Amino acid sequence: MAYDVARIRGLIPSLGDGWIHLDPQAGMQIPDVVSRMVSTAFRNASSSAAGRHASSRRSAGILEAARVAIADLVGGHPDGVVLGPSHSVLLAWLAEALSSKLGLGTGMVLSRLDDEANIAPWLRVASRYGARVRWAEIEIDTCDLPTWQYEELITSTTRLVALTAASSIVGSAPDVRVVADLVHEVGGLMVVDAAAAAPYAHIDMEDLGADILTVDAAAWGGPQLGALVFRDPSHLDRVPAMSLDPHARGPERLEVGGHQFGLLAGLPASIDFLASLDDTASGSRRSRLETSISSMQDYQDGLFDRLLRQLDSLTGVMVLGRASSRVPTLSFTVEGVPAEKVAAHLADRRIETMASTRGTSRLLDSLGVSDEGGAVSVGLAPYTTTFEIDQLVRELRNL
Repeated sequence: MAYDVARIRGLIPSLGDGWIHLDPQAGMQIPDVVSRMVSTAFRNASSSAAGRHASSRRSAGILEAARVAIADLVGGHPDGVVLGPSHSVLLAWLAEALSSKLGLGTGMVLSRLDDEANIAPWLRVASRYGARVRWAEIEIDTCDLPTWQYEELITSTTRLVALTAASSIVGSAPDVRVVADLVHEVGGLMVVDAAAAAPYAHIDMEDLGADILTVDAAAWGGPQLGALVFRDPSHLDRVPAMSLDPHARGPERLEVGGHQFGLLAGLPASIDFLASLDDTASGSRRSRLETSISSMQDYQDGLFDRLLRQLDSLTGVMVLGRASSRVPTLSFTVEGVPAEKVAAHLADRRIETMASTRGTSRLLDSLGVSDEGGAVSVGLAPYTTTFEIDQLVRELRNL
């Protein structure tokens, strides 16, 4: 069997804790190989990649390997990979760096589908420097994000469009390339948040048309680190530097402070783990990623269909949205029961989910769900089983 979920579960020690982990939006469980690489690096690496001593050379090698691994994951070039504490922190640094291009007389387009990480930094910049913000809205019934609206939203003054590749809340995956082509026609930048998509889809930033793409390693079971990838690495030297080093070049211009080399050592291991989900995968890391993620998608498609059918069979349970293109995450409400109470009921039975209430999600606020007690979010992971899905539904039926 190419995709063996039992084999995969055996490689993740935390899955022996007796809990059902259906909250990958908070970070997937960490494979043993990642933990071991991090532990080894903390014992041997230096706090700096500069210098001639052996530990510094090891740190420099760790940094280079991390850039190469991220580039392999998204189809970019290592010279365009910026590394930092998380994708949300990196997006904040990016917004600050680009703020000089987003003043009075310019505009940006944001979407209600995006997580706050790809909204709040741009709103702060717009408020400070006067850029006009326009919003792309979702269809309430399906939670799709229609791309036709961008034909009116994007104008000759638009300098930037920020858009998610997939929603971590309802799973909707918009057609990013259509939007990218429109903003490129007016000379604007396309910033794509792929944090929620990367654990589930084979990412190719060229196909997406992303000028800058961001991912978060914790989302696929990696260390607590994020990355920004510039499609054109030379663009980095045209962006105002955020670094404390006045001589910084390339990715270092947006890397504030030092690196956590111990954590960085786990980054390639986590991506190699993704590439090994299908034990028949071969060739380059990029090729193995494509094969493994395709096999995982086949497995999860059946599992997600089962989850949707069973949730639909429950009285009083409503799944939010039926997007035409999506990743296997969703949110649901239970009539008359606040989301926090539902999540607590499930947690008492050792099932981890996420409760979103007022103020925690612009998407749910715009749907009016927050006014009715919020929603519970769940998602699949490479290690999720049929038994776990059935157990979730059984406990909801007993609510």
